[in-house]
Amino acid sequence: MNHAQPKDGDTIAVWVSCGAASAAAAILTVSMYDERCNIRLLNNPIKEEHIDNQRFVRDLSKYLNREIEVVINPAFPSCSIFEVFEKRKFVSSPYGAPCTGELKKKARQHWESNNHADWHVIGFTADEKHRHARFTATERNNVLPVLIERGMTKNDCGKMMVALGLKMSIAYEIGMPNANCMGCVKSSSPAYWQLIKKIAPEQHQKMGEVTRRLGCRLVKLKGKRIFLDELPDGFYGSLKKMDLDCGFFCEEKWK
Repeated sequence: MNHAQPKDGDTIAVWVSCGAASAAAAILTVSMYDERCNIRLLNNPIKEEHIDNQRFVRDLSKYLNREIEVVINPAFPSCSIFEVFEKRKFVSSPYGAPCTGELKKKARQHWESNNHADWHVIGFTADEKHRHARFTATERNNVLPVLIERGMTKNDCGKMMVALGLKMSIAYEIGMPNANCMGCVKSSSPAYWQLIKKIAPEQHQKMGEVTRRLGCRLVKLKGKRIFLDELPDGFYGSLKKMDLDCGFFCEEKWK
């Protein structure tokens, strides 16, 4: 993959979520460009993510011996998805969710309006070339494909964390398909919401109450949309193939 390269003194913004891919991208970027570029590591905390997500961010910061800056949308200082749902009176649709737009995309845009970056690094992996291509075609072309250039998949990034002794968020150990909110409204999967009911019952109940009140039939069961509190207990299959990664640029999945 041929593309322009950073010049000496350029600023590179590395967007770090709480997953292996963005962590691997951050480590590689620091390794390659630290001596000649200004690298800023940026994280977008979300209140409803597993608390261990931020432990992983702190561990990564310590490993790299660099500060990972917090980036938020000042319109939502609580960084809570439920605050977004209440203010927007909207939870989710087939085209995306307002939490992504308000807490991630607008947070990033607010940072960009007050800071300069010549380049951006995002955790697009080799199995996400389509997302990288779409993003660079529709929004900006100054994205360094550090993982794609090395052919690194999500699994490769996970193996890298193990090799470096960086323990991933416990969210993965308790069955979450990704280190997202404990209840991601982009999912309509009955299996996913049964898992959330098991591992985060209070979050599940709160989501059921909010989606019922706002009229969002979040779950799709046997071809029919139902409210979360209407989902009967039972086994609804595996989550292994789910792809709900919620990094800074997850809106790319909904275009």
